[in-house]
Amino acid sequence: MKTYIRFAVVATVAGCGLLSFGAKNDNRLRETDKAFFKTEEARRIGDQVLVFQRVTGGWPKNVDMCSPLNEEQLEKVVSEKDRDYDSTTDNNATMMQLRYLARLYQATKDEKYGDAFRRGVRYLLSGQYKNGGWPQFWPKMRGYQIHITYNDNAMVNTMNLLNDIYIGKYPFKNGLVTDGLRDSVKTAFDKGIECILETQIKKDGELTVWCQQHDRETLKPASARAYELPSFCSMESAEIVRLLMKLPEPDKRVRTAVNSAMRWFEEHKITGMRLVRDGKKGDPDYNTRLVEDSSAEPLWARYYDLDNVRPFVCDRDGIPRERLEDIGLERRNGYSWFSSRPSALFPLYEKWKIRVGE
Repeated sequence: MKTYIRFAVVATVAGCGLLSFGAKNDNRLRETDKAFFKTEEARRIGDQVLVFQRVTGGWPKNVDMCSPLNEEQLEKVVSEKDRDYDSTTDNNATMMQLRYLARLYQATKDEKYGDAFRRGVRYLLSGQYKNGGWPQFWPKMRGYQIHITYNDNAMVNTMNLLNDIYIGKYPFKNGLVTDGLRDSVKTAFDKGIECILETQIKKDGELTVWCQQHDRETLKPASARAYELPSFCSMESAEIVRLLMKLPEPDKRVRTAVNSAMRWFEEHKITGMRLVRDGKKGDPDYNTRLVEDSSAEPLWARYYDLDNVRPFVCDRDGIPRERLEDIGLERRNGYSWFSSRPSALFPLYEKWKIRVGE
């Protein structure tokens, strides 16, 4: 197997998630200050993170694991530990808990945090398909959860974490990771790269970009929620390309994948249009729309149809439409239909071409 791993990444971690039990969410799970992890507060949060860890080794998403639990709440969390259907990497779940526990272990050398961390890593490894892809939930999955999931960068975030672990980037060092586990992480990362290369969509014989999710058997673009149709997807593809450009010694397949995707981004950017939001979020008159503006920076639609490569939006009825005003306010305002995310890749791409000799 081709070895791809060895690059260094600076990972960003989401906060503690949505509120649970109506308590305040203080976002401590994304803390990086070494001094904090020597405090009793850090250990208190770490002990709660252990309670929330499922028997699978993973964690659920959108749960505040930082705010103190009373006895009734603690009892409820403990009663849910045997769940096998809500462990996930969606919304950065599991990854942010693992990063927190690793930092806490380095500060305390308490093996209960190290043990929980290693169980969590084994959970990540257990979810990988033979083809190298990951779903967003496992071991028990429902509906579209079985697909290889690039949506919201779930698989890319997983691979970034695995890379950090393998190269021994702080805090994944000093006895936290065994040699055997590190080898398994390396193998999983390399398989993930192979999956990315195999799922890149071809149209008219040319490589393009990726869909948000791909069928785990055929590797073809697949649908998820009603408004998430099989498509060329710019947002998630941008983060996949960023991942590929960080590989230290990209082979010909990787270089071709990056060049093809960047060419696609260039050919399908939207110019002369600006995304504006009127009013305040939550107000009845809040509205998202595209307006003409010759000075606007390039935009990309999140979705382009697979037949004609035209931008589209979609409501919960699953019917693709051309214009934002053709879908209801709930989806129009509640989803990222357009973004400038690929723009940040172009200066990186110019440096990458020099580095790899393209």
